[in-house]
Amino acid sequence: MVILWVLMALAMFSMVLLPVFRRRSSGIQLVTPGDPDAADPADYGFLRQEELDIRMPGPDADLLDVLDVVQRTQDYRAASQLLAGTETEGETRWQRVQAFAGAASLELQQRPGGVSETPGGQWLRVWRAEAPKDAGGAAVHAEFLVQQAWRTSTPGTDDFRIIMEEARSACGDAALLSPGDPIPYIIELSVARGLGYSQTEFEKLWLKILDRAPSHMGAHLAALHYWCEKWHGSRETAYAFAESAAARAPQGSLLAAMPLFAVFEHLPEVNLVQSFYQSEVVTKAVHGALYAVHAARPDDPMLAHVRHLLICFLVRGERWSEAMNQLVHVDGHVGALPWTLSQDPAADYAIYRALAVAGYEANGGSPATLSH
Repeated sequence: MVILWVLMALAMFSMVLLPVFRRRSSGIQLVTPGDPDAADPADYGFLRQEELDIRMPGPDADLLDVLDVVQRTQDYRAASQLLAGTETEGETRWQRVQAFAGAASLELQQRPGGVSETPGGQWLRVWRAEAPKDAGGAAVHAEFLVQQAWRTSTPGTDDFRIIMEEARSACGDAALLSPGDPIPYIIELSVARGLGYSQTEFEKLWLKILDRAPSHMGAHLAALHYWCEKWHGSRETAYAFAESAAARAPQGSLLAAMPLFAVFEHLPEVNLVQSFYQSEVVTKAVHGALYAVHAARPDDPMLAHVRHLLICFLVRGERWSEAMNQLVHVDGHVGALPWTLSQDPAADYAIYRALAVAGYEANGGSPATLSH
């Protein structure tokens, strides 16, 4: 299996994106595209790689419709109306704020503007100018600044700090416009990580979020980054934070999956040893996430996030059938960890999906035996 993961890594780098894995009882092997034994995800109704939506982890038809209107007309009002009608404390509002901010940031990256060109994301600037008291617009602007800092500058540099300081001020403005709204404080979690808040400062910020939305999964994921070894905590601190969240998770909450995200954040940069993914710590975290998925509401906005990360761990652990059971629920959207860390999220996802299909069929599975 070490050879398999080496080949898979090579496939990622060389952009071998087709389902070219042989399904044999003796194991899984790479074959040429078009080979009659190649596993074909299309047999399961999965979308072609080029049809995968990299913007979101799962469907949100209202958001997509509004994004289309805003980007086509450069009129912010549809976005303002959508956020005004979205529950303040819920996960959906947080995801929509991120999506609008990300759209504006990407537009600006693609069209930075010039002497004769209007810069991309102009609708967000107009939104803030024409509706300065709009809490939704203020939150989107704060998140936009955070994304700009991470996307256009390097942590520790003057440019990064200047943008992050502006984002911190924007978070304060957004919080004043909507005192009970956790979103401005959730956005500030990323500012805290980037600017290196002290643990005391960070904990004060975290308490403000807990007062407003104690079970907010998105907030917990953002806070986890701060406590990770690569930022301002340690592996032990991050694991303790995740396990504490899971232990106090109410029935049906996806917080029970937090330990899996903590494990993911501390994966070694290179690990081709398959037994690691069958170790006790990984197995326990995977089982917790599977339990969370089983107990969660089908319409929970964070459900797709957990399913996507499960696919990664289940495939690497050669738990093919369980991986396929997650794939049938999320295929079509790939805007989630771990795929978004790749330069080509759809390609990364497609490779794991092809491996899952090949492994499933190598062990007797077929489209007829896969439950939906």
